[in-house]
Amino acid sequence: MPLPADLTQFLSSVHPYDSLPDTVLTDLARACEARPVAEGETIFKVGDTISDLFVIAGGEIEITDETGVQLSLLGPRNSFGERALLRREAASRTATAIAEAILIVLPAARLFELMEDHPSVARFFDRRRPARADDRSLATMSVAQLMTRAPLTCTPDTPIRSAAEQMQANRISSICIADDSGFRGIVTLRDMNGKVVAGGADPDAPVSTIMTANPLTLGAGALVTDVLHLMVERGIGHIPIVDGPRLTGIVTQTDLTRAQAMSSADLVGRVAKAGDAMEMARATGDIPKLLVQLIDTGNRHEVVTRLITDIADTATRRLLALAEAELGPAPVPYLWLACGSQGRQEQTGVSDQDNCLILSDDVTEAQMPYFAALARFVSDGLDRCGYVYCPGDMMATNPRWCQPLRVWRDYFSGWIARPDPEAQMLASVMFDLRPIGGDESLFGSLRDDTLRAAAKNSIFTAHMISNSLKHQPPLGLLRGLATIRSGDHRNQLDLKHNGVVPVVDLGRVYALQGQLTVANTRARLEAARKAGILSKSGGADLLDAYDLIATMRLDHQARQIKAGEKPGNHLDPSVLSDFERSHLRDAFVVVKTMQSAVGSGKGALG
Repeated sequence: MPLPADLTQFLSSVHPYDSLPDTVLTDLARACEARPVAEGETIFKVGDTISDLFVIAGGEIEITDETGVQLSLLGPRNSFGERALLRREAASRTATAIAEAILIVLPAARLFELMEDHPSVARFFDRRRPARADDRSLATMSVAQLMTRAPLTCTPDTPIRSAAEQMQANRISSICIADDSGFRGIVTLRDMNGKVVAGGADPDAPVSTIMTANPLTLGAGALVTDVLHLMVERGIGHIPIVDGPRLTGIVTQTDLTRAQAMSSADLVGRVAKAGDAMEMARATGDIPKLLVQLIDTGNRHEVVTRLITDIADTATRRLLALAEAELGPAPVPYLWLACGSQGRQEQTGVSDQDNCLILSDDVTEAQMPYFAALARFVSDGLDRCGYVYCPGDMMATNPRWCQPLRVWRDYFSGWIARPDPEAQMLASVMFDLRPIGGDESLFGSLRDDTLRAAAKNSIFTAHMISNSLKHQPPLGLLRGLATIRSGDHRNQLDLKHNGVVPVVDLGRVYALQGQLTVANTRARLEAARKAGILSKSGGADLLDAYDLIATMRLDHQARQIKAGEKPGNHLDPSVLSDFERSHLRDAFVVVKTMQSAVGSGKGALG
């Protein structure tokens, strides 16, 4: 294999060196060496001291762990050796050329100089999430993070009475006045009381006759402190937010109070005390703001999703209590369970509901309508709170998923004994079950017995492994990022089905193999690593990859919420920096490698 004719030109095509000034890049090329490597040659092995970084110019390099299991298969423009270099420790992996290769050897001392002098290089090799300022502080929070978007409006000729009725129906203290030319003014409860109730204005007159025309406004780029100072100075409680003539939002004293007090505990408390689903929905409507706040204050992804899921759990338990208050006490013990993202405690800004009911075997046919009504009450309430009905009807409202314990035992026994495609799908979903409200004794033995039986059935395990490989990371030729080719999400990545879900599926397989009772994906990976199902280095790589993908997904949703958009899972990779794209690709390569190890019969890298 020929050596690169121009190392400077080659390095200029490799990130992060492509960000270096020309003179620095030329000096770097002079410090490097192009080294040919024969097929089968070992570059370094476990326990070796590494003094160089290696960049592949041609060929393929296999990276294996201490047990000899493949962790990565690297091609041109990938680098390796940085893990041991940056940790200043002996190699925990072995690197071998599986085909004739050319390596660019970069001395460690030169790499450390680059990281010291050039932030782009330092960021590339430091994969830890950067610390963020505490944006919960009113001194730094922007109005865009706090304001109520799309505030209630009416036209100037709307009758005062109609405007008041709209305010009452929406339980708000102001209404904005706008027409085709843009924002015109605002009417508050103070206006209604002072000008109509006390002042005698005709309730049928146009609302424009009592509005405050051209009120004080701010742009979305203002800080919340600007709002606070303006309210204190002028003695007002409402600040419209505008973009030119267009009204984009409003900030009220209530918003400021919530900004100071908002926390997952605050929302849990509001949900737990709600008198009905409508009041509960007003609390859960603040979840997007909480999600942004949790992310902006630097919380790890598994903390964010756990706190968001706690709110759904509380809503479910409150609805169960409200249902029993309306329907009467349950005739026999029951247990409401969640599966899917709620079951795994991994809810984000986009969640439907997946749930079921396990009933005591003492239940009679005559008592089943009670539980059908209970399920409908809770499911309808969750939908009103933003947890939309499951499109696959995986809900307790489906009679199939509202059954006595003996039927659930038959379900799991049948799926394990006859693992057809539907059984694989259902078993995958149901292995994520987590009790939410009711008699938890109905679940413990079912879970433990099912895990034992499933782990002993090699055919079922093989089918589960096969099923876990259906969702593949979005990697194309040469392991570059492969975006969706057509449809509404053309040229985008699906960070859920092709990013997070493949790791979720792997975690479920590891839990099955190790009979692990935890349902959370990250907890499953940690437990599998501790139990030896995942090797130390393989587990570390997969955890790092999962953390990066899950964090990027949440960051994307936070950006959408800030922009006034509905949060989703599809990301255009062109909005990412080269640094982000490179590490996202590396994370997908790790997941793909782990899938290959499981699918090849090597188990879970243990």
